[in-house]
Amino acid sequence: MTPWSPRGHIVGNYGLLALTALLFVGFSVALPDTFPTRENVSSILSNQSIPALLALGATIPIASGKFDLSIGYGLGLAHVMVMYLVVDRGTPWPLACLAVVLGGALVGAVNGAVVEFARIDSFIATLGTGSIMYALTGWLTDGSRIVPGPDGLPAAFTRLYDARFLGLPVPAFYVLAAVLVLWVVLERLPFGRYLYVVGSNPRAAGIIGIPTHRYSVYAFTGSGLVVGIAGVLLAAQQQTGNPSVGLDYLLPAFVGALLGSTTIRPGRANALGTLVAVGVLAVGLAGIGQLGAQFWATPLFNGGTLLLAVGLAGYAARRRLRTRAATDGPPPGGPPVEAAHGPTGGRGGGPPAGPPGPSAPPAAEAP
Repeated sequence: MTPWSPRGHIVGNYGLLALTALLFVGFSVALPDTFPTRENVSSILSNQSIPALLALGATIPIASGKFDLSIGYGLGLAHVMVMYLVVDRGTPWPLACLAVVLGGALVGAVNGAVVEFARIDSFIATLGTGSIMYALTGWLTDGSRIVPGPDGLPAAFTRLYDARFLGLPVPAFYVLAAVLVLWVVLERLPFGRYLYVVGSNPRAAGIIGIPTHRYSVYAFTGSGLVVGIAGVLLAAQQQTGNPSVGLDYLLPAFVGALLGSTTIRPGRANALGTLVAVGVLAVGLAGIGQLGAQFWATPLFNGGTLLLAVGLAGYAARRRLRTRAATDGPPPGGPPVEAAHGPTGGRGGGPPAGPPGPSAPPAAEAP
């Protein structure tokens, strides 16, 4: 039996957070006049708010063992739809924003239904629905930008992105609010526990009475809701409807979500881990940008970090399983997995009190 190592536990859980601090200190030493300034920190917080929201949206399906590759296309469609309603149709901006957010949730529900009831792999299904969203974006804009008139957009709408609170950009507080809500849902409510069970072992979840299809649809619906919110924020930032915007946000979002599953709660997609991972990416990209890196450094950094994130996510899941097996040991008689986590008496079984294991992304569906 392998003894539990407190040092290894701390490093595994908080190593990425320490790396963020080290990167910030390193770039501050290398760029003392520009990097450790209030203006630079505010710029990082503001610029990374939309990627952070998308990463949080991607985290929800990953917790259920699925992937939503349509989030980049959905972001593009959402922000174009806001501009279309406000500029072309004269819709009051609060109503337009509400319609887009609810529409995002509806699109997410459709994604979940296609995956669960049409039995199409989430990777393929969301890639297909994403392409349809991209086509709708092009149809709405006719391939050109939606530009407001001489009076511009309502000031109250643009303040959704431009305003400041306590000296910091308001979008940073949107991200913190989203992290708090997602943390409560996943870590403190039965919904989150059941979602982790579905992501860890859907067959066992079904045996003990969890409606796996329903929870998967819920996960995609939550992802679509967050994408809709991010689209509203992007429209307030860009103040134009650009049909080509959106795809560039997909890779950073998945890097953040997958890398986040290696920290705070290693082996499990979690909101705090995603926030830390986005922080690493934000500090790293800001630092290499100020050091004068070429334009190709950003996709190189994102792509390399994605490969690292997928590898670390798998390693964290395997390490967690080995640690649990070494600490607890197999129970006498070796009952089946579902018996260890809840009753298996068919319809009489109820949902488990907690997840049986990590909800690492399944290898077959890793992007």
